[in-house]
Amino acid sequence: MARTERPARRRAKASYPIKDLSYVVAQGGRTRGHRYFHDLSEFFLPVVVAIAAQAILYILIITRPGRSDWHNILLAVLALACVPLLAGAVLAGLRRHGAAIMTSTLLVVGLFGVAVSLLSGLRVPVSYLGLALCLPVAVLVMAYANLRFQRSFGAHVALAGFADAESVAEELGQVPILRDPAGEIPDIDILLIDPREHHSAKWSAMLTNCHLHGIEILPWTSYREVRSGRLDVSSFEISHLAYSPSQLIYARIKRILDIVLVLLSLPLTLPLAVIVAAYIAVLDGVPVMFVQIRRGYAGRRFRMYKFRTMYKGAEGGSTGLRDKRVLPGCRLIRKLRFDEIPQLYNILRGDMSLIGPRPVAEYVARSSAAAEPKYELRSLVLPGITGWAQVRSGYAGTVDEEIEKLSYDLYYIKHLSFDLDLLILFKTIRTVLFGVGAR
Repeated sequence: MARTERPARRRAKASYPIKDLSYVVAQGGRTRGHRYFHDLSEFFLPVVVAIAAQAILYILIITRPGRSDWHNILLAVLALACVPLLAGAVLAGLRRHGAAIMTSTLLVVGLFGVAVSLLSGLRVPVSYLGLALCLPVAVLVMAYANLRFQRSFGAHVALAGFADAESVAEELGQVPILRDPAGEIPDIDILLIDPREHHSAKWSAMLTNCHLHGIEILPWTSYREVRSGRLDVSSFEISHLAYSPSQLIYARIKRILDIVLVLLSLPLTLPLAVIVAAYIAVLDGVPVMFVQIRRGYAGRRFRMYKFRTMYKGAEGGSTGLRDKRVLPGCRLIRKLRFDEIPQLYNILRGDMSLIGPRPVAEYVARSSAAAEPKYELRSLVLPGITGWAQVRSGYAGTVDEEIEKLSYDLYYIKHLSFDLDLLILFKTIRTVLFGVGAR
């Protein structure tokens, strides 16, 4: 009797697929596509650039003394190539995290340490100077790649329907609207929702299905902010500011970083300042400085210093493209921002920061605040030599343009972070070198 029962038990056990999720799918569960390989493809070009740049730099450094042990050189190049390759593989799985630059930097530095340790363990003769020069290359390329990745959105975006969906869809660039919460989900990467409307029983099934299919769900306001890099001034309230612990910590150490960076830059900036001052003095006499009252932190007035680049008595007001008041040769000084070197003194005094909303003249602040009372909110943080509005919208010559720049300044204040400051620094360098961005 016992022998006849055993096969039946085996058959019953075998018919229950404990190791096969097809049973779950058969009961109504769904499979979802994975965007990892699509996201990984966005790192392909930066990884190739980083590998090539590191290889060229390392080979140039290590072959200078006449080394020709190519098997050791290629082993080192291969180990270096693994750093951006593995970093890209990891970062592709970390979409939409908060600190893009810091995350990629820590990851690259950690992987670089592992690569160097591996080469040392294998007793491969290396050039430590070459390795030291390759590290910042990998850090910069992968930081830029991750920043672009985190700020990018899939081409296929849809907006869940609600009362103002039509106007929002038009504002976001004619985004298609999903009106039926029980309808089929189209082939999209991101579903935009209104948190007040769509976190409800009516839309619960749609949101769940999107999650199961690997579709990213974002509030449409967040999508608009990140995509445009600006806030809606009319709807912004100071209560919208909710700083994370990392932002609060960075805000406290930002002043220390400003002072350290200014002091470290003095061996370069002091000789440049002397040359510029001597040139202006020879060309048009003294004084070589232009001092103007600007609106600063908490609305406080301060004296901002610049090198005078116009003929004596012609300073003030907006500067045109071919302004005849500008001294010969000083257009290049203005383009390279050498005229703003004296503002490093303002930073040491505590009037300014390296990065922040650009301080405006008192008359500009008064006229802009009269047109838009929220203009005063720019003074919630220290003004800067360069800022988010400068690299995104450029020079403002009218009150309307100042209000437009305010939307970028408020975005900066809301998203204040080390990552955003580094991005502004990169864009400022690009502006100075290639004339893209601020005028």
